[in-house]
Amino acid sequence: MSYVTLGYENIFTILLAIIGFVIVLVAQIHIHSAYMKSKVITSKKRITGQEVARKILDQNGLENVYVVEVKGMLTDHYDPNRKVVRLSTDIFHGTSIASVSVAAHECGHAIQDKENYYFMRIRSALVPFVNFVSYLGYFAIIISLLAGVTGYLMIGILILLATILFQLITLPVELDASSRAKVQLEKLQLIDFEEQEDVKNMLKAAAMTYVASLVSSILNLLRLILMFQNRDD
Repeated sequence: MSYVTLGYENIFTILLAIIGFVIVLVAQIHIHSAYMKSKVITSKKRITGQEVARKILDQNGLENVYVVEVKGMLTDHYDPNRKVVRLSTDIFHGTSIASVSVAAHECGHAIQDKENYYFMRIRSALVPFVNFVSYLGYFAIIISLLAGVTGYLMIGILILLATILFQLITLPVELDASSRAKVQLEKLQLIDFEEQEDVKNMLKAAAMTYVASLVSSILNLLRLILMFQNRDD
């Protein structure tokens, strides 16, 4: 009887892992699809992502923030330490809805930084902690494997808890940056009324990747907790 129960529990933990993987995969496919669709829609203003970023930054008193080009696809980000908005090549030079949306989103982070947005400050403070926990985790896992699977599971749980905490703080930061992006694009008339829906869809798809990652991490945490309990039993 206990053998059958254990079998069902193992199946359940495997299902949790599969569901978490599928959620992240679907979100990634969705953002890629939205990006490729928005990438071929030229904005009516025909201004590049770099120009969009520069206009938004200047209009918000952020003339000291640079806009630079970086390699890769969707490698765009704002660096709060160096006060730099980094845009991938396609976004930097592109005049598509995708370029406009992503550039505006990253500027949203710059505005958050200027206004000392609460959740952004917490996230920045957590970065060293999360990196430290993850870094130590690799060494701890090796050591725990020598001590037994239970130790490995406990360390995995602690790492996931730190990750989930970081993701919980990151989510409102990203959603707020997208909200600011839409406001700026409309306020500065960088897009017209007909383009607002396309911009909204692009930003929404990007936000869903963060939601999916959080849900996946929670499912993985639940999976490890169940495995840990089964080991104790």
